[in-house]
Amino acid sequence: MFFEYPNLLYLLLLLIPAAGYYIYREIKGNAPSLQVSTLQPFAGERKSLKHFLRHVPFALRMIAMAAIIVAIARPRSSSDFETTNTEGIDIVLAMDVSTSMLARDFNPDRIAAARDIAVQFIAERPSDRIGIVVFAGEAYTQCPLTTDRITLINMMKEVQTGLIEDGTAIGNGLATAVARLKDSDAVSRVIILLTDGVNNRGEIAPLTAAEIARTYGVRVYTIGVGAQGMAPYPVMTPYGVQIQQVQVEIDEELLKQIATLTDGEYFRATDNTKLMSIYSQINQMEKSRTLVDSFPVYKELFMKYALIALAALALEYLLRWLVLRRIP
Repeated sequence: MFFEYPNLLYLLLLLIPAAGYYIYREIKGNAPSLQVSTLQPFAGERKSLKHFLRHVPFALRMIAMAAIIVAIARPRSSSDFETTNTEGIDIVLAMDVSTSMLARDFNPDRIAAARDIAVQFIAERPSDRIGIVVFAGEAYTQCPLTTDRITLINMMKEVQTGLIEDGTAIGNGLATAVARLKDSDAVSRVIILLTDGVNNRGEIAPLTAAEIARTYGVRVYTIGVGAQGMAPYPVMTPYGVQIQQVQVEIDEELLKQIATLTDGEYFRATDNTKLMSIYSQINQMEKSRTLVDSFPVYKELFMKYALIALAALALEYLLRWLVLRRIP
């Protein structure tokens, strides 16, 4: 047992002068008295039980005060420990936000579909720490690893194109995601890299970033997003936005090499349904049981002392008014 506010126990010292004053008053004989002409009629009378009980109310009041002080000091117990098992890993979602993600071979477009399906993936893994990295011509962390699902989902909903310089820096995006995981002590560390293009920007080569991921024991699942062949893409013209068919270019060979190097897997998503199926597959593959360390289960003990104080005060009241009543 320990006390949340141990300094309050110093109030118990106030009971010492209170007890001393009571004893002093008894010795000095300041108790109520009745004058009579002679004590002869009372000669040889033994002291009744009430004579000794008269000190009990004061003792009960001292007990009540002591119990109240102990109660407000908040006694607690942590002798019991609880251990739980949970499913959990650390995952970083590395998402391409280049302007090519506005292609409409997905409904309503690639970036919106990837964002909405990622939100569902996040919601289905309540025990994991998940982070978000976005990349185009460069990369940055949208959200660090966290278990705060509300914040994470809100940050994912804010992912869109046009926030950073355009391009496709796959190496930078992967390296930034690895940096989020390299200090993690989780049993399993995973990156889900989603892109729809060919690496054309950045200071770090994608395969170099993959080697770094392998060094830190990070597994990378790569997803190529885009229809086969041509895809509708919105283009600004003097007459407004028009939809034109553009060639879909995904460096599948590079994405496969990254997955192979890191003991991951490559997937190709050609529509919303296929992308959702891919996330479901990854969700099932990355179920791993981990043991959460034991943590103390605290028990509040103040109620016991509060009940002692209440009982002592109630007993004092009954003694004063039923047994030790005084003449007014």
